[in-house]
Amino acid sequence: MIRLLSCLSAAIFFSTALAEEAVLVSEFIYETAPFPSCHASTIVETGGGLVTAWFGGTDEKDPDVGIWVSRRGNGKWTPPVEVANGIQYLKPDGSAHRHPTWNPVLFQPREGPLLLFYKCGPAPDKWWGMMTTSTDRGKTWTTPHRLPQGIDGPVKNKPVQLPGGEILCGSSTEHDGWLVHFERTADLGKTWTRTGPLNTGKSISAIQPSILLTGGDSLMALGRTRQNRIFQVRSTDMGRTWSELTLTNLPNPSSGTDAVTLKDGRHLLIYNHTTLPSGRTSGGTRSPLNLAISKDGTTWQAAVVLENEPGKEFSYPAVIQTADGMVHATWTWHRKRIKHTVIDPAKLQGRDMPNGEWPK
Repeated sequence: MIRLLSCLSAAIFFSTALAEEAVLVSEFIYETAPFPSCHASTIVETGGGLVTAWFGGTDEKDPDVGIWVSRRGNGKWTPPVEVANGIQYLKPDGSAHRHPTWNPVLFQPREGPLLLFYKCGPAPDKWWGMMTTSTDRGKTWTTPHRLPQGIDGPVKNKPVQLPGGEILCGSSTEHDGWLVHFERTADLGKTWTRTGPLNTGKSISAIQPSILLTGGDSLMALGRTRQNRIFQVRSTDMGRTWSELTLTNLPNPSSGTDAVTLKDGRHLLIYNHTTLPSGRTSGGTRSPLNLAISKDGTTWQAAVVLENEPGKEFSYPAVIQTADGMVHATWTWHRKRIKHTVIDPAKLQGRDMPNGEWPK
């Protein structure tokens, strides 16, 4: 028995050591900034390096909240620069009529400029989609323009570019319940089509899908709900039609998630492995922040606890895999900074999660 316990302890230590070794870099994008609060980061790789963006200002929903960008070169992040805001017009007294901005999403197509989508408006149930582009890897940006009526763009998480060149975006709306839909553009955002909602918002209230590539013409999407579980939905025709939206056994405290399909076919998911307090649909804890791994997008294994501090917020992750094979993730840290982590996926070792329970 002693030998068995010793072997089990050694196995747990080995697994934990591998998880810690998988995290190669852990840093803040900035130490100081001209805004007190930040949220909803996004990250992308360009030919000139990494670019991140987030919204920052006095606090979420305040009119002074704008979209800020930082670029990484020579091992350092540039100071944050505001590249978009919600100014609508100047009043006769010279002051600005301004709305907050929300949820930036960066995306680099195989050909064409760097795209930056974001939302503008007084609240998520009243916002609209905006877009700007950069031809110098995020140094300068075009004048933002509004997306067509009824098109929101990717609402939180990065799109995917399909083999034929179309960009498929996971989107959602909140003005008539939490409803998931998908939008696509074949001309870098000039024209769009959109599916109808995939849910009614009644039995499952869902938003903010992330898209996974599951082989051939098959896709899968995962995202946030008010039902204490991450949702899933599948397509077998490159996102033109989708299956019924269902709940997984992975917990979700009504907080944003993100996922990515790796070059080796595995899938990564970053999320808060916890639930809302009983009877509540918002205001739950957003700690810990976890990374899970899957071979098929259905069965998930525990890999790494990225953050764990009771009562604090680690939320709204974004995750990509860069050309060198490394995984880069960013997330909100205490609503005060944006955290950046580099992970070596070759060192990730999954552990089973029976009934969706994170292993002790």
